[in-house]
Amino acid sequence: MGGPSIRSARPGDLSVLPALEAASDTLLDGMLPTGRRELPPPATVPELAASRHILVAGDPPAGFARLEETDGQVHLEQLSVHPDAAGAGLGRALVEAALDWARQHGYTSMTLCTFADVPFNAPFYASCGFEVVQDPDGELAAVRQHEIRLGLDSLGKRVAMRARL
Repeated sequence: MGGPSIRSARPGDLSVLPALEAASDTLLDGMLPTGRRELPPPATVPELAASRHILVAGDPPAGFARLEETDGQVHLEQLSVHPDAAGAGLGRALVEAALDWARQHGYTSMTLCTFADVPFNAPFYASCGFEVVQDPDGELAAVRQHEIRLGLDSLGKRVAMRARL
């Protein structure tokens, strides 16, 4: 039996992704050191439509990976899995598909920013081959500064990570 079905998002998928992202964010309840979960609102449909690429798991989508470009490399802007599908391997399948997509499109690395101490954040990404970037520079540093302005760092320690392709 094969893994979950991962595909490129179709225009009709975009309208369900903001609600999927909001539902996925509830998985952080009680996981952050501060106990608070005051995350920025999910991406809007126009923001999603402007993404470099979006991969979805399932039809209708139960998870998605939103890819952007940072410093000429692919950046995993958002990985969301619906709580009803959590623990079924969708997140890992989406990350692997995103890495494959990046390789096929000539990228040599993928970056992301995430919570350092949430088990399904930095430790999960480390198990997928990502390493912490100690001193992000360029556009990746700008992404981190944007996260700080959004208040994400007040919820828990954040890190930038990179996987070499």
